[in-house]
Amino acid sequence: MRAFEDKTVLVVEDEPIVAMHTEDLLTDLGFKTVVVAGGVDRALRALAASCVDVAVLDVNLNGEKSFPIAEHLAQRSIPFLFATGYSDQETPFPDAIMINKPFNSEALESGLRTILSD
Repeated sequence: MRAFEDKTVLVVEDEPIVAMHTEDLLTDLGFKTVVVAGGVDRALRALAASCVDVAVLDVNLNGEKSFPIAEHLAQRSIPFLFATGYSDQETPFPDAIMINKPFNSEALESGLRTILSD
């Protein structure tokens, strides 16, 4: 019944409390595995070491943008969405789904279902 039960998700978030909350939401949604990385380098290493099906990327990672991660995911045809605390945030990925922080389970699930159905 759960659409996410066989999926591995990468969460790239530099705020530990937000990362833990997102991990809890994703676990509650039924994801098999949640891989958390706090920055661009850690995320790229995680992608090299793990097979992920989808990703949730914070746009601003301690002043560094997550766009290199998004580019890597796009090259591998791995769907992703951006999460941001800035309502006017622009990215070089105009078709990417963006959810605003703080987000709830419903917003996260809706965004994930959208990108996984494409």
